Amino acid sequence: MPLSGPLFERSASAPPVPRGLPLVIALTGFTDAGSAVSQVVDYVRDDLAPTPLIVFTNDVLLDYRARRPVISFDQTHLTDYRPPRLELSFAHDALGQPFLVLSGYEPDFAWDAFTAAVVAFVEEFGVSTVTWVHAIPMPVPHTRPIGTTVSGTRTELTAAHSVWQPHTQVPATAGHLLEYRLAEAGADVAGFVLLVPHYLGDTEYPAAALAALDSVTVATGLVFTGEELREENRDYLTKVGDQVSGSEELSRMVEGLEERYDAYMAGSTLATPMIHTGDLPSADELAAELERFLATRPTGEDDKRGS
Repeated sequence: MPLSGPLFERSASAPPVPRGLPLVIALTGFTDAGSAVSQVVDYVRDDLAPTPLIVFTNDVLLDYRARRPVISFDQTHLTDYRPPRLELSFAHDALGQPFLVLSGYEPDFAWDAFTAAVVAFVEEFGVSTVTWVHAIPMPVPHTRPIGTTVSGTRTELTAAHSVWQPHTQVPATAGHLLEYRLAEAGADVAGFVLLVPHYLGDTEYPAAALAALDSVTVATGLVFTGEELREENRDYLTKVGDQVSGSEELSRMVEGLEERYDAYMAGSTLATPMIHTGDLPSADELAAELERFLATRPTGEDDKRGS
């Protein structure tokens, strides 16, 4: 059980923050195919050097046994203990535009209290828009752009960028609950679900992180260079291409995914569904496939990176 205590602490050295900034949310956890969100968190912290404003309390929110912190061992002694971090921070994009970012692990406990606190911060800072991202594995080819499903209150984003709009029920994440509560509070909020190739879902797929950053750009106007991610993605795709071209079975699989993807995106009434589960009558059956996938995930498999 988590300890009782304050949910968060305010940074004593926090700078003044202008009102009306966009808020970006990146929480690692239950669904992070291609390590998309984990890579975004690393990019923000390493490349943008955000200044923490609010630091959430691990002993209240975190199950250490599910996501163990990292500690280093140097021959004869322990060094460099690195506990996970969940922070609301002040940052600037590649053009110097300011924004707020809530990044780190998805809380294991106290979701209602955590959500209420974030909603209060959105009001306190006069946040203009809220954008969050996560990623799920889908039977789509890596040779096509990563698609998104968009939810929230910003209907213009949903209309323009949501390639798949299912009717389904899925296990919720803290991000889902935040979106739901923010929408109830009248905030301008958008959630982007990245549809990542299922056969790359357990890897660190740089294109997934780039797609997440692009989604944030679409929703906020913020600009992120991500040059290191782009270089990594070029090398990554070369290796994947070599593996696929060297295997007749993999080549057939990718070609089949390409055919279904292209037919689905073309909107043909004769299209084979993007997800193949036999002789499905239409792409509406994607919802059932997603639900079955999520229902079979072990509950303990959650944020292996731990930060």
